[in-house]
Amino acid sequence: MPIEISHGRDKQSRIVLDVLGPTVEFLVLPSETAAGYCILKGTIPPGVSVPLHSHPDDESFFLLSGSVQSLERRKDGFAWIELNAGDFRHVPQEVRHAWKNQSDEPAIAIIVTTSRLGRFFQEVGRPVAADAFPQPPIRGGCSTFRRGGGSLSPLAR
Repeated sequence: MPIEISHGRDKQSRIVLDVLGPTVEFLVLPSETAAGYCILKGTIPPGVSVPLHSHPDDESFFLLSGSVQSLERRKDGFAWIELNAGDFRHVPQEVRHAWKNQSDEPAIAIIVTTSRLGRFFQEVGRPVAADAFPQPPIRGGCSTFRRGGGSLSPLAR
């Protein structure tokens, strides 16, 4: 099956979605099979967080620019770790994780995940311009996340 490219040189065809604050830009669109991969450029603007959550899909993050804090589970609980440009983080399926950007610059990462999670982003995300600022979350976004097999921390509900 050929790779489905979101956009080439045509910047007008870029698909960028606001997913409850952070944005994702599809570099490789979700395929029609659940076994395929989806590649995105994710941006967490300054001051924006992704709440503690889990989902039935692996995600891998390579931070291109900026810095971000990632919540990591340890034997004695959770701890925030700092990631900087050039750092990599793999989050296995069903592992609870969260992100926050406390810096003054956007944190931009390449994200490799499953087509299923890519389709979830398409369902819950709102189309935005590539340089859009985050807006308040859409009504029902958290319930859509749970319907897709995800789990939010009680504090994020």
